[in-house]
Formats: sequence, structure tokens, C-alpha cells
Amino acid sequence: MTAYSETVLDDEPKTLFHPSDLALLDMKKCPKHIAIIMDGNRRWAKLKKIPPIMGHWEGAEVLTDIVKAAAELGVKTLTVYAFSTENWKRTQEEIDALMNIFELYLMRKRESMVRDGIHLDAIGDLSRMPQSVQTAFLQTKQATQHCDRINLVLALNYGGRDDIRRAFIKMLREHKENPLQEADVTESYIGRYLDTHPWGDPDLLIRTSGEMRISNFLLWQISYSEIYAPDVLWPDFSPKHLLDACLVFQRRTRRYGAGI
Repeated sequence: MTAYSETVLDDEPKTLFHPSDLALLDMKKCPKHIAIIMDGNRRWAKLKKIPPIMGHWEGAEVLTDIVKAAAELGVKTLTVYAFSTENWKRTQEEIDALMNIFELYLMRKRESMVRDGIHLDAIGDLSRMPQSVQTAFLQTKQATQHCDRINLVLALNYGGRDDIRRAFIKMLREHKENPLQEADVTESYIGRYLDTHPWGDPDLLIRTSGEMRISNFLLWQISYSEIYAPDVLWPDFSPKHLLDACLVFQRRTRRYGAGI
């Protein structure tokens, strides 16, 4: 086990890890792009006998620490599944509460994102999100556009199948007057039209809560991502858990189908 420092930090955090923690990690083998399915907020709230929305609030606060921890570990992009295309099936009360969390999170964390060098962006079809959420996102994205320590990519109204569907629509529109040739349709060409193109494919996919499902997240992009599924609910996921995930990742050999 690693010696994760439990020090509570104020407005100007210096470090989330003790040097002995970081000494265990080979920074050259640390994943540069991590994707996270933040699962378990509602189950966490149920165990605590509190309203489900409190689990989502706690999950939002956890994300703040995890982004900072990822930056300290040398991760350059963190893509997190915040709201899926399927989440619209939830009760209107829960959807409204989640939208409120998104808006407040984007507003309240804007200053600290700038201070901590966090560049905000998003994937998914944001057009269905409430205008207030879209405005808060665009304002925070603009405020952080100069930040370059780590990219925080929020997957909002995102689905892997929808990502691929929209990619093909973009291609059809772009080539309406000049049809594509079969030889032009390569994997790399399709990848240029996916939402994640600016950051590339994730090296590591983390799904909390112990569930072993992809849940329509980055279907194309995680073809060769390493998968780590700790049996811990998202509100209990800590920088120590992230460090452990990176340590497991660096012990694996990525063969990309080439065998031994």
C-alpha cells in the first residue's frame, strides 16, 4: 500500500502526495490520458441513508481532488463521464438536480481551475443541455483556455454510439459535393471526426464501484486502453486510488494485439 498523505489543504494546495508516493511511480510509464466512469454516487448515498443528490454533490467534490492529483502524477488529459445520452431516462427531479450541480460546479470552480492550470473542455452533444449549463461551460472554457497543466474533458450528453453517429454525419456533410473514396475511409480518418480527436485515445480506463461494463463510453477510443475497475464507489475514490491505478498501469505490457 502507498503512503498517501491525508493532509487537508487550503486555497493554495502544494501537493497531494508525499515524495515517497511519487517515488513508486515511473513517470515515463504513467498514463497521459485517463478516462473515468464515475460510478456509484447513488449507491454511496443509499449506504449513507441520505438523498441521492447528496451523492452526486459529493462526487463533484471528489472530481476536484482527482483532477489535481492527476496533474501531479503527470497526466495530461482526464476525460470523465459526467452525463450520458442514456441518463435522460432518469427522473426529471434527478435530471434537474444534476443540471444544477453542473452549472454551479462550473461557476464555483472557475477561479480555482485557472489557478491550478486546468484547461476545461467537453465532448458530447451539448445542444440538449440547458442554456444555463451551456453558458456556464462556455464561460469557464474561455477563462481556462490559456491553462496547460492538464485538460479536464467533461463528457456531457455523451454516448459512444452517438459519437460515432455524429462523426459520420460530419463526414457526409463535409463530402457532400466531393464523395469519399473507399480507400480514404481509414481508421485514422474516422478518428479525426470523433469528439476526442484533440486529445487522442485514453491509455487507461477507470470504472469505479467494481462494475464491469463500458456503458457506451468511448467505444471506439478504448479499443486498446488498459482497464482498471476498483471496488470503490466514486465518492470514496481518492488520490491514493488514482495513484494505485497508475501503479497497476505501469506494470502492464501493452501489446496492441501483437502477442508476446
